[in-house]
Amino acid sequence: MAVWLDRISRVPAALGGLVIFGVAITVAISVVMRNLGLGSIRGDFELVEMSCAFAAGLFLPLCQLNRGHVMVDLFTNWLPSRAQRGLDWLWLLLFAAGWACLAFLTFHGMLESRDYGDRTMLLSLPLWWTFLPALLGSAISCVIALSQVAWPRAMAESGSGD
Repeated sequence: MAVWLDRISRVPAALGGLVIFGVAITVAISVVMRNLGLGSIRGDFELVEMSCAFAAGLFLPLCQLNRGHVMVDLFTNWLPSRAQRGLDWLWLLLFAAGWACLAFLTFHGMLESRDYGDRTMLLSLPLWWTFLPALLGSAISCVIALSQVAWPRAMAESGSGD
């Protein structure tokens, strides 16, 4: 299970990296064109905005798998390790619930945006597209957090719980 979750989290992260790489190339070309007096790529700032939203959503599962969220353990370091594990388990459960709520609300926001027909100003791209990676990322993150709750040892032994 841990191996599959690792793969499921790395594929979207790799896609997010490709998106960021692609937008970096696009911005560089646009800046060079502008400096040469050729104008810029039409809608380059819209592409940057949408790409950042895409990438952020696609990196969420890997962050959850590695427990890369901000933790403040200043107040719990003095607790016995069993109590710390219990608190970690509780927080993972709360993260799973949060990811589920985020996926639900993102899905409904995406439907509303699609039904409204909202589009970007210059390129006229549908804005609901930007919801897809966030929906995918939050749904996968929910599954990963639930797996970390259900099988904490297996997830930690696979190296994904560090």
